[in-house]
Amino acid sequence: MTDRNTNIKYIKGVGPAKAALLARLGIFTLGDLLEHYPRRYEDRSRLKPIRALADGEAQTFQATVGAVQDSRPRRGLTLTKLTVRDATGAAQLVWFNQPYVKKWFQPGMELIITGRVERRFGQVQVSHPEIEVIDGADLLHTGRIVPIYPASENVGQRWLRTLVRYALDNCREPGAEFLSPAVAGQYGLMAREAALENIHFPVEAAALEGARRRLVFEELYLLQCGLLYLKSLSKQASTGVKHGPDGPLVKKVEAALPFTLTGDQRQALAEVKADMEDARPMQRLVQGDVGSGKTVLAAIALAKAVESGYQGAMMAPTEILAEQHCHTLAQLLAPQGIRIAALTGSLTKRTREEVLDRLQAGLVDVVVGTHALIQEDVVFRHLGLVVTDEQHRFGVRQRARLQAKGATPDVLVMTATPIPRTMALTVYGDLDVSVIRELPPGRKPVKTYAVGGEMRERVYNFIVKEVAAGRQGYVVCPLVEESDKLEVQAATKLYEQLAGTYFRNIPCSLVHGRLKAADKEKAMRAFYCGEVKVLVATTVIEVGVNVPNATVMAVEGADRFGLAQLHQLRGRIGRGAHQSYCILLSDNQGAETRERLAIMAKVQDGFVLAEKDLELRGPGQFFGTRQHGIPDLKIADIVKDTGVLLEARQAAQQTVAVPERFAAVRPALSARFGDHFGMIFQG
Repeated sequence: MTDRNTNIKYIKGVGPAKAALLARLGIFTLGDLLEHYPRRYEDRSRLKPIRALADGEAQTFQATVGAVQDSRPRRGLTLTKLTVRDATGAAQLVWFNQPYVKKWFQPGMELIITGRVERRFGQVQVSHPEIEVIDGADLLHTGRIVPIYPASENVGQRWLRTLVRYALDNCREPGAEFLSPAVAGQYGLMAREAALENIHFPVEAAALEGARRRLVFEELYLLQCGLLYLKSLSKQASTGVKHGPDGPLVKKVEAALPFTLTGDQRQALAEVKADMEDARPMQRLVQGDVGSGKTVLAAIALAKAVESGYQGAMMAPTEILAEQHCHTLAQLLAPQGIRIAALTGSLTKRTREEVLDRLQAGLVDVVVGTHALIQEDVVFRHLGLVVTDEQHRFGVRQRARLQAKGATPDVLVMTATPIPRTMALTVYGDLDVSVIRELPPGRKPVKTYAVGGEMRERVYNFIVKEVAAGRQGYVVCPLVEESDKLEVQAATKLYEQLAGTYFRNIPCSLVHGRLKAADKEKAMRAFYCGEVKVLVATTVIEVGVNVPNATVMAVEGADRFGLAQLHQLRGRIGRGAHQSYCILLSDNQGAETRERLAIMAKVQDGFVLAEKDLELRGPGQFFGTRQHGIPDLKIADIVKDTGVLLEARQAAQQTVAVPERFAAVRPALSARFGDHFGMIFQG
């Protein structure tokens, strides 16, 4: 017997070369192989007599081997035909240029055959079929419900099935059960060993359904245990920062605001303040739509921390956003004597050292920055509040590293990406949640239109008209999946086309992710100041500067974006007093594309769009393909498995509440999600 942690290369029939091929599928150990779950199944258990086989369909039948023969109908082609029979008739099994197959069969052998049936001139023919010899051993490849795995050109289905069968038969404790009998009984779950057997080689459809439910439950249960444990750690900590009640400084900041807070803002702010005044560390997410006023809440919370004698830090995913936050906070807080500094990767060495020295000496009250804030040489004198913006771009680990800069400071997380409840439980299960759905008064809805490529000329002429009226606009270039380089090429090409045609008499500029920080900042600043009238950009502007004078946005290749991302982009306009327009251009006029873009044109509520986007695109694409903070789920689908997610969370709450119960699942949790949660589960 072998262990679950055995390197796959030591398994019979694998070796180093084939292990390298399996590694590309994420299979490194025997345990990885057991959890390489099928992506779908084919029911090859329903055997038909040869006479009843239907033309053009993939079907399964049982037959006896008769004669085998080779022929050469033309040069370079060898045709191998095997005649098989049952009580109702005969069929020809055919292989092209594979004469060696005739060695596999002897007259009288019983076979189960699966393949696409062709009826030609009264004969039944099946080319390159899947065949299983009936010899008393378990059938793997046909005559049953057969698993179809994620595979590759060099790793075939038959070999994967054979390996998985070996792992199930030869792995010591293949199930490695960690759910308590109480949890398994309460939720009617199959034993883990039986679940692994039936997820790979189900005896019937009901067994497959029960196996999948068990494995989905355990995956979501472990994830929720981890998130809830993080939450309990912060709540149990007795060394948290206890901020004082509002004093003159906070009252001055609030009184100086140039607008009245909405009801949602006041409610969220009350929840934040109550958390900050509690001795237990705050772990709160403020989730609000684009333009709902989350930064103002962060500013007031930072002022509260400073008034209580602490420093505050705010981390954003991009330099542009960090600089915008720095500018906004300076406007709101600096007039009240609060000292603010920026810390980003583009600072000169000398300037950076000056900021670090002042921060350590307590001469900076609030620092705003990017990932640069979590570098080792960043030391605070007395950190009391950590704010992270657009949290889905940071993992739990990065958030924890910034929090570790102080003695359990309060943590406030903000996101302008409205997240459905199931997603929030998965990504932010360790946080309390406040929601701002109400937009500030006076904000006009952005008029949104979905049009085909034949409207392109009218769209760009409309942008020219808006610029002539004193406004500004954005043109967003098509998204090219998984390639920064291709996106830059697409943006550059689009910019050159527009600058040479429609916008030849208009100051315009280009911004993309591969520009140097200084060049990007220069272009964005010129747009912000009104020197540049049209900004052609990739999605780097998804979280960008606030330009109230920008009233129009054209999105090329809009069908390539998710609804949530389109909504984020649309949030760049509609920030001023003038009516704004978002035009979604797509040359793809398929029914699904038209439906998605029609939803975007009709719906302004980001939360409604987020739910729809999650349904249409699934969790893997919800935040795009790069950083999203969600651990890889091997079998669970948080859209389709919402009911199981809620059950798993309930079970996890009961487990984490009792230390002995949590201790029993901790090894499985560390094995499954240890890298995602970082240092928290070590030791």
